[in-house]
Parts: sequence; C-alpha cells; structure tokens
Amino acid sequence: MKSSTPADPEGLAIAALLFIAAETETLSRFLELTGIDPSDVRAAAQDKRFLLAVLDFLMADEPLLLAFAASEGLKPETVVAAHRKLHKAADPAHEAY
Repeated sequence: MKSSTPADPEGLAIAALLFIAAETETLSRFLELTGIDPSDVRAAAQDKRFLLAVLDFLMADEPLLLAFAASEGLKPETVVAAHRKLHKAADPAHEAY
C-alpha cells in the first residue's frame, strides 16, 4: 500500500472524482447532492472547495471510500489526511484542522 501521507491532495481528489464518475449511479448522486451541472464539473475541478466536496462525498460513504482507497492502493487514512490538508488550503481560517 502507498504512503498514508498525501503529497498531492488535489490530485487525490481528482482521482476520487474520476472514480465517482466511473459509476453512473454514484455520479448522479454526487451531482444531485452538490447541485452542480454535469457541464460545469470540469471547471469546478479547478476550485479547491469543489475538490474538498468530492472528498467529503467520498468520506460520507464508507463502502465507497474503501473501494476508492483499494482501487488506488491507498489506506483509507490517506484520503482522510488529504481531506484535512485540502481543507486547510481551501479554508485557512478554519481552526478545527
């Protein structure tokens, strides 16, 4: 398994987005929950807050989180660490992380 310290949390979030997009039902649920139009996903993926939402979605569904981590050869804790790091980058004033 790969390291539990994410070097690139944005890259991990993009990989998670691709994983979500590969399953039509999961992608539909993600789009419904975020309210984003499918045509806006590519542009939104440039925004750290959107990438944070991708990891939020993944972490809210443990079986999905575990499947993603396994597909990437990662420990689930690596995704959690990436979320934490990305949260700091997206919202530096937030003190919980």
